[in-house]
Amino acid sequence: MKNIAIIFSILFLGLAQACTQDNANERAQWRGAMRDGIFQETELLDQWPDEGPELLWVFEGLGRGFAAPAVTKDGLFINGEKEGSSYLFALDLDGGLLWKSRNGKEFLGEGFSSTYPGARSTPTVYQDLVYTSSGQGQISCFKTGNGKKLWSVNITDDLDGILGYFGYSESVAVDQEHVYCYPGGASTNLAALDRLTGKIAWTQSAHRDTFAYGSPVLLDLPDRKVLMNTSRHHLFTLDRSSGELLASYKLEGYEYDGEHCNTPVYEDGFIYYVANDVPGQGAVKLSLSDNGESISEIWRNNEVMNNFGGLVVVNEHLYTTIKGNRLVALDPGNGSVVDTLKVATGGIIFTDNKFIIYGNNGNVNLVNYDQGQLEAAGQFKVKEGTGHHFSHPVVADGVMYIRHGNALMAYRVK
Repeated sequence: MKNIAIIFSILFLGLAQACTQDNANERAQWRGAMRDGIFQETELLDQWPDEGPELLWVFEGLGRGFAAPAVTKDGLFINGEKEGSSYLFALDLDGGLLWKSRNGKEFLGEGFSSTYPGARSTPTVYQDLVYTSSGQGQISCFKTGNGKKLWSVNITDDLDGILGYFGYSESVAVDQEHVYCYPGGASTNLAALDRLTGKIAWTQSAHRDTFAYGSPVLLDLPDRKVLMNTSRHHLFTLDRSSGELLASYKLEGYEYDGEHCNTPVYEDGFIYYVANDVPGQGAVKLSLSDNGESISEIWRNNEVMNNFGGLVVVNEHLYTTIKGNRLVALDPGNGSVVDTLKVATGGIIFTDNKFIIYGNNGNVNLVNYDQGQLEAAGQFKVKEGTGHHFSHPVVADGVMYIRHGNALMAYRVK
């Protein structure tokens, strides 16, 4: 079971997220516009039918993978693996294939890791370009209209990076100038690439720490634009223009030495994070200074742990799912559990005062949130698709997207 826990953590999450308050709506990316698991929807269904919401369409043929889609007003983009190659698929909003483009080799694994092959990373769409990475670390830029590849960089061949045991799962972060990635090598620990050419803008050795399967977040703080990310042993901030390491917080006490697959959440001067499901760090709340140069611990709850299902912060309370199929809410002052509800353990998002959780057991749960109270409002089983239920749900324009292996489903939830 311990090995399974590690895998779950790693695999995923790549599926990986980046965001910035600056023009965030120009992006479609991992876990929403701000990479915090919150989607801006209104007038969604308050209760699902017993059989679940209406299934609008199913696209089969993505190949193996866990990556979630990036949805725009014109279509969506999603990664998959076929015959060892990584492909970026573009679909219209009716589930029709517009184009697909190859992006090098996909992760297949060896030994135990071969149990979890396929695409990990969610694409990032910025204006008319889409950026994505394969499980073998090939980062590429494509035209959204026709799938033409404009440039590619490989984290091992070109950036002296190190491929993790479960592959490369980062969803790259993008702003007006750069694409930010984590090669995880000793000399090129982190890198910023020119958004239009792929040329290296800067590199940073940081702690010379290896990649931990998570994804970066871009923050526009009052005094500086920073990048926030996790490595195998640290949560840290960098200056986005220069790559200067600003501050770090030691992630310690992990039995399995640092599979930190969740994406940290920033809100109103605080960083929230939940680590994997082995004894150790658990959930933490940290204070971040306005210039990004200081990180200090507010509280830690070692008992609340999550593999790769993510977390959301609502009214200063941290919400996540934990072992035993429970949704928990943590007190903003001390991190203690103040509420809990039986749901499937899995990927969590929040929209229109509702939590949606896509469980590792294939169940999708709807939970209404009313003035801090949690109420179960529907559940159904995902029947289409293949393999493990490791993806995160996405909601856009009243449609919920669920990826299960080779299939992507669209459900009407409005």
